[in-house]
Amino acid sequence: MFPFRADGECCLAKDRARYVCQACGAVYPKWAGRCDACGEWNTLQEEAPATARGPGPAAKVAGGRRVEFVGLQGSSAPPPRIPTGLAELDRVLGGGIVPASAVLVGGDPGIGKSTILLQAAARIAAGGHRALYVSGEEAIEQVRLRALRLGLEQAPLALAAATALRDIVASLEQEREAELVVIDSIQTLWLDALDSAPGTVAQVRACAAELIRLAKSQGFALILVGHVTKEGTLAGPRVLEHMVDATLYFEGDRGHQFRILRAVKNRFGATDEIGVFEMTERGLVEVPNPSALFLAERRGNVSGSAVFAGIEGTRPVLVEVQALLAPSAGGSPRRQVVGWDSGRLSMLLAVLESRCGLTLGMNDVYLNIAGGLRIAEPAADLAVAAALVSAATDRPTDPETVYFGEVGLSGEVRQVAQAEARLREAQKLGFAASVLPRRVARGGRTPSAPDGLRLTEIGHLADLVAPFAGRSVRKEPAKAG
Repeated sequence: MFPFRADGECCLAKDRARYVCQACGAVYPKWAGRCDACGEWNTLQEEAPATARGPGPAAKVAGGRRVEFVGLQGSSAPPPRIPTGLAELDRVLGGGIVPASAVLVGGDPGIGKSTILLQAAARIAAGGHRALYVSGEEAIEQVRLRALRLGLEQAPLALAAATALRDIVASLEQEREAELVVIDSIQTLWLDALDSAPGTVAQVRACAAELIRLAKSQGFALILVGHVTKEGTLAGPRVLEHMVDATLYFEGDRGHQFRILRAVKNRFGATDEIGVFEMTERGLVEVPNPSALFLAERRGNVSGSAVFAGIEGTRPVLVEVQALLAPSAGGSPRRQVVGWDSGRLSMLLAVLESRCGLTLGMNDVYLNIAGGLRIAEPAADLAVAAALVSAATDRPTDPETVYFGEVGLSGEVRQVAQAEARLREAQKLGFAASVLPRRVARGGRTPSAPDGLRLTEIGHLADLVAPFAGRSVRKEPAKAG
């Protein structure tokens, strides 16, 4: 008879290697080409099982101390902040870096993650704070060359190049005066207690947990740089995003000059807040007025263009929506979208055909949000519809008009939030009119328009199409034969 443990498993059974999905963390007893949990291919990697076993499900936990419960009433001082010297970065963080906090920054390779963090760390160090920069991807000389190019070579920033977690933790435990620690990147660190390779789920989870524990105990702010997958999400286990206090995404195209820093999680500030930067030879330069930058190269006398008054976090932003329609050469028309949801574009095209009588189905449709900004709010429906109708009729929209409003499946134009902030931004940039939903405020109250701004309220998408009816809509291409 074989001996068995209390959990029912044979004591003679050897621990076998397991295969862990690097995309979602699912565990399998053997290798497979496709993960059944998330559907990704070639993401299973072999990892050694843990040798130490925790208490079984029936184990009792004793010896704890009583936790004190308090009421909801009371006042707490706001957390202290360390300004980074970059106003756009401080805006995204909620006012600066909070001591003893953990921030995760992700983005595509070469987008500027290391550049902006080196700039922020150097400015914090120049302000009299002890800042440490640990690079696991570059040597010390490479970091110094980047600092020289950015004009930061005189900053009292402490550099180190290391990937062994034990060495990094031992060094940080002796840096009692450290106020900021940057780890670039978390995927390069490894813990020798685990047999898996650096960057695997087990290594990322263990290294991040140990660094966050050390940051909370010693009181320094921790910034972790994370890689992203081909889908644009942060690589590694999803639990990593739950462990940190703030998660920031660096968006943009490497061939484009604009960079967008977006907060998708922030325990000390507003989420969906954005910071706009411009990549120059001297590094990333903050853009205090992104609306003017996004509209700098706009031409108002071209069909298929409309200006959308949007809200990103707490900031109103004006961007140009561009649409182009062309007869389809094949049997399946193309729908190409940059910076917006392709599914929502298909819905708008269906509403324009079914509710407004436009014939757009056999045309290739190309939609672009100029400037590299990605729009997610439904309030852009009306601006996208205006650009599509303008492209279909080959008639330009009014160059001094902005659009915002959500469109329903029956063609109705629904109200959106923060209408007055959108109107104030449009008036500040010199626009003279706005097309917006009817009764956009609660209780049916029309928002107060800034001086010199005309408001045109519409309740149905057909009211938007009517001014373009003076010229016929582009017809479908004739069928062969």
